[in-house]
Amino acid sequence: MPRIENDIKLDFKDVLLRPKRSTLKSRSEVDLLRTFTFRNSKGSYTGIPIIAANMDTVGTFEMARALNNVGNVF
Repeated sequence: MPRIENDIKLDFKDVLLRPKRSTLKSRSEVDLLRTFTFRNSKGSYTGIPIIAANMDTVGTFEMARALNNVGNVF
């Protein structure tokens, strides 16, 4: 029997994104690199966090290989 969820769901029309003020003069000054430190292993990752969408036509093995190659460029 299917389960019906009655929770409120948000859509793009329900969320307003407001830009923040910035001291940058140009978009070329933006630094996308981030450093993440993992809690359990104490290891760290520095890079641009990009994640493929969880969709049938996007989350494929080919996309995983392409994203892996982008990570090796830096």
